[in-house]
Amino acid sequence: MSSSDLEKLRHYCAYQERCHSEVKEKCRELGLYGDAADEAIAQLVQDNFVNEERYARAYAGGKFRMRQWGRKKISLMLKQKQVSDYCIRKGLSEIDPDDYYRVLKQLAERKFASLKGEQPMKRTWKTMQYLLQRGFESDLSREAIEEISKKPE
Repeated sequence: MSSSDLEKLRHYCAYQERCHSEVKEKCRELGLYGDAADEAIAQLVQDNFVNEERYARAYAGGKFRMRQWGRKKISLMLKQKQVSDYCIRKGLSEIDPDDYYRVLKQLAERKFASLKGEQPMKRTWKTMQYLLQRGFESDLSREAIEEISKKPE
């Protein structure tokens, strides 16, 4: 492994938070495989360029705030990136429960209102499907929809 490869990897990691699997992929692009790639990643971890817990926190917080994803979707995406369960739990702890429910309720209200012409059961079902697709838990989604559907329009 050349020092220029390590420098490229440092730049890649400094630009934004990265997880191990993303760095491993970048190593392949640079032609680093096996021990050379492992050595480079170990050096990046040691120099604090790669920190999986920090990555999970940034990812979870960002996807919730910017994309309004639920915990289940965030967790699934982090699992796909081979982030450990411990780091996923740490990442999800970044999301404030009150903000989480507020966002869930806002999304539910918006979707429910957009289905005004639908039958009540269909309207509830479509709103529920929408929230589940965004990665919100079914029990919280049901609770929010019940609150909304009781309000007079």
